Amino acid sequence: MMLRGKIALVAGATRGGGRGIAAELGAAGATVYVTGRTTRTRQSDYARPETIEETAELVTNLGGEGISVQVDHLQPAEVKALVERIRQEQGRLDILVNDIWGGENLFEWNKPVWDHDLDNGLKLLRLAIDTHLITAHHALPLMIENPGGLLVEVTDGTAEYNADHYRLSPFYDLAKVAANRMAWAHAKDLEPHGATALSITPGWMRSEMMLEHFNVTEATWRDAARDQPHFVISESPRFVGRAIAALAADPNKARWNGQSLSSGGVAKDYGFTDIDGSRPDCWRYMREVMEPDKPADATGYR
Repeated sequence: MMLRGKIALVAGATRGGGRGIAAELGAAGATVYVTGRTTRTRQSDYARPETIEETAELVTNLGGEGISVQVDHLQPAEVKALVERIRQEQGRLDILVNDIWGGENLFEWNKPVWDHDLDNGLKLLRLAIDTHLITAHHALPLMIENPGGLLVEVTDGTAEYNADHYRLSPFYDLAKVAANRMAWAHAKDLEPHGATALSITPGWMRSEMMLEHFNVTEATWRDAARDQPHFVISESPRFVGRAIAALAADPNKARWNGQSLSSGGVAKDYGFTDIDGSRPDCWRYMREVMEPDKPADATGYR
């Protein structure tokens, strides 16, 4: 297994992309610490059934070692204690994935700042930005003790796409642009230590909440395309996980330092597919199919 012996922390791994990322790092043989607020004995304000214990068990069942730790990444003391535990138990950290989010119930579609609920908007920014910075502050000193580390900031939309598309509201827009910029900034600090930072976006992801929205399962997801044809380009949460596993295993990963990537783009470069054998590329689809009249840029994207 290509990541056997590597130690990973997936911050925000209870469900969705975080769970898919943890699963694929486990399938590649890594030891994966999975964090979140929801356990079998305590729920977060999401009131969802998924738990970090389930994610850790999935990691182990796929061939890695999953370790669940309840952490609120808005609390610096909890994050500090988590990293101290990783140091004591493993002595190193090779991969940090910042996938903390929690804003699905906080943003309002197409609302200017004066109409959007202010408390919800500010909470969304704390969840999307403060948590990532708190986690990086405490975890990166351990990661840079050994060369070859990888920091991944997970977001929604590539930097190129987000640069000229308004993302729902000022709060959501800022949150998703910030993750791309954070990765770029961290790359400057990490490069002298032989570590790499990048951001990655999944495409239209079939998270637990999205499958429920369309009243389908992962096995029957294509049925949703009858009502929403564009759903054909959706991807499982493990697709972005396979992208991160491929990047983490690449001895030449430094070539991506500071860049904004997508699961579909990484799949094309490394040659892997989603769990159903497909290779969706949501952000290229958005440009070439949904915006065919927009001129292509130097990368070939519109």
